[in-house]
Amino acid sequence: MRLHPNDITAIIGAAREVLGDKAAVWLFGSQVDDKKRGGDIDLYVEVPGHLDDGFHKELTMNGKLQNRIGEKKIDIVARGSLDAMKSIHRAALLTGEKLTPTKQVGISSP
Repeated sequence: MRLHPNDITAIIGAAREVLGDKAAVWLFGSQVDDKKRGGDIDLYVEVPGHLDDGFHKELTMNGKLQNRIGEKKIDIVARGSLDAMKSIHRAALLTGEKLTPTKQVGISSP
């Protein structure tokens, strides 16, 4: 995983501010692979129950992250646990890594 621990803290914090204290976040895509370089930050966020106004909440979370970790390409996909699961949600869960505040990770490359 190529996220700095401070970025993980910012991501989890933004998700919980916008989507609630029980929001869980997974990193998926190229940033999970330590051997790759570059790439955007792909995030899957899941909340208990149904998610209302998901697109607006994704945009709000993205704005908070741009302010906290800098201008980076960030893609956020949010879903309520009781809402329909699409292929992107399934892929994120199967290939991604759940972010936790105490997770030890490598430092991202410039």
